[in-house]
Amino acid sequence: MPLTNSLPETVFTTKVDDLLNWGRASSQWYMLFGLACCAIELMQTGGPRADVDRFGCVPRATPRQSDLMIVAGTKYVISMGSCANCGGLFQLAYSVCKGVDKIIPVDVYVPGCPPRPEALTEGLMRIQEKIMRERWLVKNARAT
Repeated sequence: MPLTNSLPETVFTTKVDDLLNWGRASSQWYMLFGLACCAIELMQTGGPRADVDRFGCVPRATPRQSDLMIVAGTKYVISMGSCANCGGLFQLAYSVCKGVDKIIPVDVYVPGCPPRPEALTEGLMRIQEKIMRERWLVKNARAT
């Protein structure tokens, strides 16, 4: 008798890594960190039209409760917009860093000046895919 026929309809079987990663990928809390015109697009992405709440992305005002830093972290970083990616229009100024990746490692780059909410939503989905590839129960086997 196959295993699937002997279990009730309400029982699901899965790997523990997949269950843990599904929970982590579906609860990305991002820090509100907007410095320029990209911050307006970040606000729009959290609004009702793009509605990233349906992906489990919730804005937080403090880094202690954030899983994700969108530079428009300590765990995952999205570099959003030309200014954060490479210095943008202001790269010749003495006070502009030519990319946030010079300071902290970046997981996903979202291009544009400023990028559309759809592009940021795509970046958040790429972070979720990266989280789903991680393995926690096997020693030294974390995917990059």
